[in-house]
Amino acid sequence: MNHIMQQRRREWLLIVLGCIVTAIGVSLLKEARIVTGGSAGLALSLSYMLHLKFPVLFILINLPFLLFAWVKMGRSFTVRTIGAIALLSGLTALEGLLPEYGMPVMGEAVAGGALVGIGICILFKNGASFGGSTVLARYLQLKYGRDPGKTGFAFDLVVILTSLSAISLAGALVSALSLAITGTVISLYKGRLDASRRQTASPSASTAAAG
Repeated sequence: MNHIMQQRRREWLLIVLGCIVTAIGVSLLKEARIVTGGSAGLALSLSYMLHLKFPVLFILINLPFLLFAWVKMGRSFTVRTIGAIALLSGLTALEGLLPEYGMPVMGEAVAGGALVGIGICILFKNGASFGGSTVLARYLQLKYGRDPGKTGFAFDLVVILTSLSAISLAGALVSALSLAITGTVISLYKGRLDASRRQTASPSASTAAAG
């Protein structure tokens, strides 16, 4: 029982870490006035167009995806995802307290995209997501073995198209680069996870064959 509690505590601490990493990535992208992917990217894009706060839009956009998660992914995944969404919303609301990064736009796009990808991977590994397309990506990965990086990138291209009225064409191109980096990070995580599973399965198969 104590072992289970310690494991859950460790997973929640890692979820918090993933939210912090992602929040830093989102703040970099917001400073560069470019968008990221998923529901976070859609909320960021709409915040530019509607002049509304990112946290409010982020929560509203995720409501239908949370319903899908509850039905298809189970209570544990949904509760953890709700916690991650709430924490990320809270952290991004505090970004005004941070000093400006002062990085070139391209540097912010690369660093922001990589950090968002790392944060999403940390959440995936600990049974959570940031809602939106990450819920669908995780579901398709578990159900059909689809690459979550490619699934997310397809959705993210739609986000970029919706953001064209709020950011410049150059900003959209830089956003596409940032999204490609995020998708690559997630795909690398999936490749590493698949390789680890194959290595774990190989000794078992060899033992069964020898028996």
